[in-house]
Amino acid sequence: MADLPADLPTELCPLTPEQSDIVDLTRTFARERIRPRAHDVDEDDTVTPRDLWRAAAEVGITGFMLPEEYGGGGFTDVFTQCLVQEELCVGDLGIGNLLCSNGFFADPVLALGTEEQKRTWLTPLTGPDTPMTALATTEPEAGSDAASIRTTAAPATREGRRGYLLRGQKAWISNAGEAGQYVVFAKTDPAARARGVTAFLLRGDAEGLRFGAPMRKMGQRAIVCREIFLDEVFVPEEDRLGAEGAGFSGLMRTFDISRVVLGAAATGVARAAFEYATAYAKEREQFGKPLVEHQAVAFRLADMRRRIAESRLATWRAAKRLDAGLDATAEAAMAKLSASETAAWCTWAAVQTLGGWGYSREHPVERWMRDAKLEEIEEGTSDIMRLIISRSL
Repeated sequence: MADLPADLPTELCPLTPEQSDIVDLTRTFARERIRPRAHDVDEDDTVTPRDLWRAAAEVGITGFMLPEEYGGGGFTDVFTQCLVQEELCVGDLGIGNLLCSNGFFADPVLALGTEEQKRTWLTPLTGPDTPMTALATTEPEAGSDAASIRTTAAPATREGRRGYLLRGQKAWISNAGEAGQYVVFAKTDPAARARGVTAFLLRGDAEGLRFGAPMRKMGQRAIVCREIFLDEVFVPEEDRLGAEGAGFSGLMRTFDISRVVLGAAATGVARAAFEYATAYAKEREQFGKPLVEHQAVAFRLADMRRRIAESRLATWRAAKRLDAGLDATAEAAMAKLSASETAAWCTWAAVQTLGGWGYSREHPVERWMRDAKLEEIEEGTSDIMRLIISRSL
């Protein structure tokens, strides 16, 4: 792994000493802890790398994005989260996304929660023994169209406590069965589509909460995904996030942030592929000279570098808009679209540069190619990103 690339345009966004420190920390962690374990984690397939989770928690990576008042690292701005996410995902995309997954749980809590809820549910996510968390939105029949979820939340009373009974099924939930805390989205008014979506906080040991077997995936195998089954799970009223019907707006705000952060993640794996392919092309000789001296290869590497720079700038622009309190829905969609398609292309280009060896598991580029595909699907497919952008015209 190379150091921070010389063309990273930090002169456009100068880093504070604290930001430089967290970038250095995560770059070192990615080089020394993540990259050496990435192959074995991929081969294990459906096993969460708890050792890496604990190691990251000990140095503050799993909670760096949480506010200081709840024990977090205080890097609540999206720009710094992008810097960290890119560095971790240069080490490995799936592991990098896993280690920052508590940020996805925290976003709706920060957007919709009361002060008591924030202290109760976010404070445990700091320190060396932090639990994993999960955000449960997707269902078997509701992916990109989050307003069409069928999980319901009906008013109920249990042992004198007012609350809700959750009934339904979720699918493709990252960290399901591994997490200790969940944000679950359900319909309090099934006929109201988006206006009927409400968010709830849930413990991993809640009665009636069941999980399916780990789902076998093409890539990003560090993150275990399962189905969730909600069989009349009682949630007390105080664990509802925001008002009834406020969940969809909180989810859309979460998507704006997560899409930008995932844009940084995709930029990270694209950068890893570029660095690896460039090093290989300088060493590998064909027809009496290094591959990099063949124009076809050199031009492919040039396109990789260009696409990465463009994706990083799009991601940073969206992050800066969010941090300034500006609307950034279209910008977030553009960042994710650009970066995810860049990751897919650059990892393909790395495999192509290595030729037959790129197709072998002896080199990481085939894994990165498999991992990158998910970035064009999760948190809204590329088709949905284009739809969001077109609606902003």
